[in-house]
Amino acid sequence: MGQVFSDLDYDGDAPVRARPEVGEWGPREVVSTAHRKRLRVWVTLAFLAAVVLIVAVGAFWFHLVQSA
Repeated sequence: MGQVFSDLDYDGDAPVRARPEVGEWGPREVVSTAHRKRLRVWVTLAFLAAVVLIVAVGAFWFHLVQSA
C-alpha cells in the first residue's frame, strides 16, 4: 500500500554541505519538514472544524424552520 502523503523532505539524502543556498530561500528561511507536518495537521483540523460548524448551523436552522 502506498503512502498517504508525499515525502516532505526536499533535500533527500544529500549531505548539508552539498545543498545549495538559493537566494533568500536559503537553509535559514526554508520551512522545516517538522513544521510542514504540523501545519498539515492544523489545516486538516481546521477544515474538519469548519465542516462540523457548517453542518451544525445547517441542522440548527433546519430544525428551527421545521418547528415554525
